[in-house]
Amino acid sequence: MDVRNNPWIMFFVIFFCFPLNSHVSLGADTISANSSLSGDQTIVSARKVFELGFFHPGNSSNYYIGMWYCTDKVSEQTIVWVANRDTPVSDRFSSELRISGGNLVLFNDSEIPIWSTNLISSRSSSVEAVLGDDGNLVLRDGSNSSVSPLWQSFDFPADTWLPGAKVGLNKITKRNTLLISWKSKDNPSPGLFSLELDPNQSRYLIFRNRSKYYWDSGSWNGHIFSLVPEMRSNYIYDFSYVNNTNESYFTYSLYDETLISRFVMTDGGQIQQKSWLE
Repeated sequence: MDVRNNPWIMFFVIFFCFPLNSHVSLGADTISANSSLSGDQTIVSARKVFELGFFHPGNSSNYYIGMWYCTDKVSEQTIVWVANRDTPVSDRFSSELRISGGNLVLFNDSEIPIWSTNLISSRSSSVEAVLGDDGNLVLRDGSNSSVSPLWQSFDFPADTWLPGAKVGLNKITKRNTLLISWKSKDNPSPGLFSLELDPNQSRYLIFRNRSKYYWDSGSWNGHIFSLVPEMRSNYIYDFSYVNNTNESYFTYSLYDETLISRFVMTDGGQIQQKSWLE
């Protein structure tokens, strides 16, 4: 099979273990009104699945707020979400991620806000950001955590589709949740390729520059995508398709929740299924 002509490649990726730089953790999963992240500080989800803080990709000297698997789950730092993809910082120790005006905001070393959740909220005193074990960073009203989140990172993925997240279309807000590749392995800014749901059919499309049609999955038949026959041998994911008056989307879960597995839109235009084997 020529992988250049079929970007949906199902395979396992086995990584070798490399030592990571140690991180100073706040020892909690929450950024509240009286806390912040700076330097090597991180927050960690309750069951120590995901960690969030500053990182620099590859050989880049730029820093970003990102999320990765905790090292006792995946020993090589593996980024699954990036906040400030277009606006890196050069000094993580003088930059700060904190709650401001009811939003989660990243300030650079000049105290200029360069990334924000961009909500209009009057509950600034009770808003908090919580990192979940599913890899979803949620902004919520801390005085009533049972209500729907004010904002969540699952609605704004980077290049990675995690189990439980949706890729699809909100028919009310017209917002399209899609994956956009990194520009390169050293640069997480939005790259050339995107994976998104066809608004008219139950299939996925890959575009180049968000305009040039590149590949499609074929229609969903309730079990597999018609042009992805590899899915017949899938024993990892349970896919489902939802289409109603409010939204249409695909989501998936893992048959074995102890597995570490995800989908990635690569900078070369492939959708890859990656599973961690220590």
